[in-house]
Amino acid sequence: MKKNFGFLSHLDLNLYLFRTPIMQELINRGCKVYAICPKGDKNKDLKKLGCKVVNYEIDRRGLNPFSEKKSIDNIYSAIKDLNLDILHTFTAKPNIYGTFAARKAGVPIVLNLVEGLGSFYVHNNLKSRVIRMIMEGLYKKAFKQSNGCVFVNNDDPQYMLQKNIITKEKVKVIKSVGVDTVKFNMNNFTELEIFQKKQEIGVENKTVVMMIARAIWDKGIKEFYETASLLKKEYSDIEFVLVGDTDEGNHTCASKEFLMSGSVQWLGHRDDIASLIAICDIFVLPSYREGLPATLMEACAMSKPIVTTDAVGCRDVVEDGVNGFLVPVRNSQVLAEKIEVLLNSQELRIEMGEKALQKASIEFDVRKVVQQYMEYYETFV
Repeated sequence: MKKNFGFLSHLDLNLYLFRTPIMQELINRGCKVYAICPKGDKNKDLKKLGCKVVNYEIDRRGLNPFSEKKSIDNIYSAIKDLNLDILHTFTAKPNIYGTFAARKAGVPIVLNLVEGLGSFYVHNNLKSRVIRMIMEGLYKKAFKQSNGCVFVNNDDPQYMLQKNIITKEKVKVIKSVGVDTVKFNMNNFTELEIFQKKQEIGVENKTVVMMIARAIWDKGIKEFYETASLLKKEYSDIEFVLVGDTDEGNHTCASKEFLMSGSVQWLGHRDDIASLIAICDIFVLPSYREGLPATLMEACAMSKPIVTTDAVGCRDVVEDGVNGFLVPVRNSQVLAEKIEVLLNSQELRIEMGEKALQKASIEFDVRKVVQQYMEYYETFV
């Protein structure tokens, strides 16, 4: 399968963080891989992988029809001379505009990937409803022109099928881009290293309840803080830890004043994610909606019991009562109750952690996920 592949995103960081294993495997198989993205901090790293980097400009947030047409023209100019056999697009605007541009450029196979429908599907205000209507109309046009679309969970394709936005034969579900179960593995950490890491952040001799996410309200930040307040009144030996930076450009971003004011230790951005998950006893994500959250898969790979919401994306990782608990969205009381069950039973934490590891090994291991992508591509070439 020595073909020319294009990977199109609105951020070079998106390609570097989430597509590297797939692009690397294609390069190893003798394919030429183009990383088509705006100029950014990860351009050099993509080149080191062996990708040919092609830059273009796109307005990530705008909805002005004139600038949107310019984005399509920019993508067309970037790809028209690359002689691509397959263009795979990622995130909403590249999915839609990339498909239109690719057809104009004569690319024979165009594939999309929907990682989640985003915050406009969490809220139901007028702006969200209008943007959903616009996006769904554009997606319907794009899907008619593309050859297929990968979804990372079961709920999003069902929604689009019910609304006749996409046809069944164009739907492919591949759960996530995978997790590196070699890197995210408890066997990598000694008891001494775990103790030293706990000591570093001041949680030694504590049961650690951890959340890793961008500090935005849609991730369930408010519920995590409320739950911490509830349980710390009853238990003196627990510590709630939030890992993740603010997202100042996001209208649902929590303020730093809020993040530093509650019963939670906020660590902000960290690069040592695996070692932080290693010190936690219970992993929590009270998100309102996800694509398929990487942090939950990483927690599974590291044998952690999970409490998360019965929400799109989250329920694809956690089986209620098996490797964790599912709780209603925006319900701090039930979240606290399920965490408390795990606080009071180390045996259950261990049992659910073992089930989580099994699930990660079977469903989410990056090598297995990459193989699914290779098999998917081979159906088109």
